[in-house]
Amino acid sequence: MTIKVGDRIPSAKLMHVTADGAREVTTEEIFGGKTVVLFAVPGAFTPTCSIKHLPGFLEHLDALKAKGVDTVACMAVNDQFVMEAWAKSQNAIDKIMFLADGSGLFTKALGLEFDLTARGLGIRAQRFAMIVKDGVVTYLGVEEPGGFEVSKAEAVLAAL
Repeated sequence: MTIKVGDRIPSAKLMHVTADGAREVTTEEIFGGKTVVLFAVPGAFTPTCSIKHLPGFLEHLDALKAKGVDTVACMAVNDQFVMEAWAKSQNAIDKIMFLADGSGLFTKALGLEFDLTARGLGIRAQRFAMIVKDGVVTYLGVEEPGGFEVSKAEAVLAAL
């Protein structure tokens, strides 16, 4: 079942990538008592993700924080080493919280997985963005395949 507005974020563990390396973090630590924007990409280093999605959130980071967002987090079904390299290549490490869902377990718990096995990419996250307040989803924008409208930073800003 796909998560929806009003649902609580499921309990899971992810790898949080920082300039000092990666450490395991729980969803309770990420979302508890905070307003968090979580956006997910099908893969680090992929074209739309690297050219539009992540750069948009970097560009609007101050505006998001001015609207009460405590954390902006980017997640992908990639391992922490790929996420670290991508964060560094985008000059975004420690500006945005990078979360590696290496096995896709959190993505599956959200019901937002996307099977790209036929294209050699395996199971990935759909492109989406959500606003989560104290663990409860208040906005969810899931893109149609190939779309880039409801999950971009401007759409999230408008929803805040």
